[in-house]
Amino acid sequence: MIPVAEFKQFTEQQPAFKVLKPWWDVLAEYLTVAMLMIGVFGCTLQVTQDKIICLPSHEPRENLSEAPCQQLLPRGVSEQMGGLRELSGLKNNLDLQQYSFINQLCYETALHWYAKYFPYLVVIHTLIFMVCTSFWFKFPGTSSKIEHFISILGKCFDSPWTTRALSEVSGENHKGPAAGRPMAIVVASAGTGPGKAGEGEKEKVLAEPEKVVTEPPAVTLLDKKEGEQAKALFEKVKKFRVHVEEGDILYTMYIRQTVLKVCKFFAILVYNLVYVEKISFLVACRVETSEVTGYASFCCNHTKAHLFSKLAFCYISFVCVYGITCLYTLYWLFHRPLKEYSFRSVREETGMNDIPDVKNDFAFMLHLIDQYDSLYSKRFAVFLSEVSESRLKQLNLNHEWTPEKLRQKLQRNARGRLELALCMLPGLPDTVFELSEVEALRLEAICDISFPPGLSQLVNLQELSLLHSPARLPFSSQIFLRDRLKVICIKCEELREVPLWVFGLRGLEELHLEGLFPPELARAATLESLRELKQLKVLSLRSNAGKVPASVTDVAGHLQRLSLHNDGARLLALNSLKKLAVLRELELVACGLERIPHAVFSLGALQELDLKDNHLRSIEEILSFQHCRKLVTLRLWHNQIAYIPEHVRKLRGLEQLYLSHNKLETLPTQLGLCSGLRLLDVSHNGLRALPPEVGLLQNLQHLVLSYNALEALPDELFFCRKLRTLLLGYNHLSQLSPHVAALRALSRLELKGNRLEALPEELGNCTGLKKAGLLVEDTLYEGLPTEVRERMEEE
Repeated sequence: MIPVAEFKQFTEQQPAFKVLKPWWDVLAEYLTVAMLMIGVFGCTLQVTQDKIICLPSHEPRENLSEAPCQQLLPRGVSEQMGGLRELSGLKNNLDLQQYSFINQLCYETALHWYAKYFPYLVVIHTLIFMVCTSFWFKFPGTSSKIEHFISILGKCFDSPWTTRALSEVSGENHKGPAAGRPMAIVVASAGTGPGKAGEGEKEKVLAEPEKVVTEPPAVTLLDKKEGEQAKALFEKVKKFRVHVEEGDILYTMYIRQTVLKVCKFFAILVYNLVYVEKISFLVACRVETSEVTGYASFCCNHTKAHLFSKLAFCYISFVCVYGITCLYTLYWLFHRPLKEYSFRSVREETGMNDIPDVKNDFAFMLHLIDQYDSLYSKRFAVFLSEVSESRLKQLNLNHEWTPEKLRQKLQRNARGRLELALCMLPGLPDTVFELSEVEALRLEAICDISFPPGLSQLVNLQELSLLHSPARLPFSSQIFLRDRLKVICIKCEELREVPLWVFGLRGLEELHLEGLFPPELARAATLESLRELKQLKVLSLRSNAGKVPASVTDVAGHLQRLSLHNDGARLLALNSLKKLAVLRELELVACGLERIPHAVFSLGALQELDLKDNHLRSIEEILSFQHCRKLVTLRLWHNQIAYIPEHVRKLRGLEQLYLSHNKLETLPTQLGLCSGLRLLDVSHNGLRALPPEVGLLQNLQHLVLSYNALEALPDELFFCRKLRTLLLGYNHLSQLSPHVAALRALSRLELKGNRLEALPEELGNCTGLKKAGLLVEDTLYEGLPTEVRERMEEE
């Protein structure tokens, strides 16, 4: 006996694969089991029992008819029962071995091949059907995709996030009809206290609403670990979708094996219908064995013919049903586009309108899943939705960034506001809006920020920085920020990415924008209108503008500080600056300027001018600054200025002059006539000497001479009795004059990097100078008298 379990390897599959088996494949599987049982049963009988029994025919050879066994066929019942008498058999004089020989010889020569091999054919054909049905589960090119898909599908189906996402959507869809329930719930909670009349009745009537309220929170609970697992599932689904949608090998393989089964069905059906009648109970056998047995004609009995004929008709019936399922499968494969799958119904049901349609093998597997249970594709669709993914990221963010953790990041910024800085997060945690004490919010490299209504909880928010962090602001939040926000900083790749709501913040006082104009718009430098910014005082623009944006004139009546940083791109048109009548501070940094713009001299209210990092070689126009009577700070650093014109003396009101990082070798004597000068920075030049007239700068408090080639200092320098900072580092000084004792207000002195051999002990008379303010080599400091060092080290 051959156990059926031996054949399970042909159809053995992982239990999870059943989700990819539609009803017709399941039916076909049961049919193949039934056909296999027929074949195995027939083979068992064929092996364990006699196949054929033959008897010799006594008819003379010349009288032998073509059908020697016809006389043995049953006649009428009346004829058989006509005369009952004792009959005796004919003696054949054959022994047992001769009978066995004749039986075997007639079985091989007289019996039709179909009758002999019928059960084996059934087993072979059934095994072929089994292989065709499960081949795509075994083929390397398809099995890996199927296993991966089944694995992801099971995890998506069982994920707590799927339940939460669908329950949230379900709650949103039913929010309208349930709008009247909260009042009833409040009444129920109020009526459950002791001493309330009708307590039992209210509880009975309101039991169902209470159940609706208490269940959803339990469903929506999701711990941090489950959130991370769901996040990993989103990534797996994305990668799997990209991989599977590239080809259609699964679809093609399924069609091929189905077509093969249909062809096999027709072949089996045709030849079985033709040869089934060859299974006969009586078989005439003529063999030349007269020399061995004395007989040449035999009448044989096929012992299993009757059973095989019944099994054959059963087998043909099963094959017909199997063939019908195969034909239906072909119809299902070709009557609809199975290489496209639409989640339209899921989108309508769940409200997740961003669920994309899929194609190729991904679509085909989802069609098969629908034949098993459409709930699988619905739950799987949750992990195709970007909205669902963003909700999950938000939940994970809230788990990771608790209010306590965020409070640890609070610190004061340069403007003195309590700032929360977040960088490179996948989103903005909702817990941020629980920190009502936040005054400044800095968000950097955070993608796709959408401020929720909870923004209104930040009642102290005055400053917002969005650095490569595009943000959407709902209208309600725009109203909240419109009058509250004072400072906003936007940094993006292109200025056209700046959100439009920024230009509607009418309470804004400072606007800082950084980004590039597209090459075709750089010359025009068009910026959104600033008319709504009625209180704007500071405007900073870092870009590649070809001219000052025309919209700057919209705030000309109240703009006090303008900063244009052009990153080396040449700023050509500056005439619109003339309209900025109340401008106090102007920065034109890295604007490719070769001369000081004439439009600057029209700014009567200008107090500070910064022309850093340009290409200035000559500053002859400096004489025109006498029209800027309020100018107190002039920064001409990081240029290529080789000399200072003599009419610098006209700038008597100038208090700060920055000329560092230029190519100066001398200073004009007329510089001493700038009597109001408090700070002079000429570091990082090529100065070899200072003019004695520098001693005329009686108001000078800060003098920076570092990184030059000074070999000596004029004694007149020490007439500047108000000098508090004197930086002489990295020059060629060989000694420091004892007259330094006159600088009693000196609190910071740098002498490093010179050729000094000793420090004058008169440094002890500089009562404001302490050890922390003296920057010098340790050996030189140790050479000072002990009492001088002790005084400097006193607190």
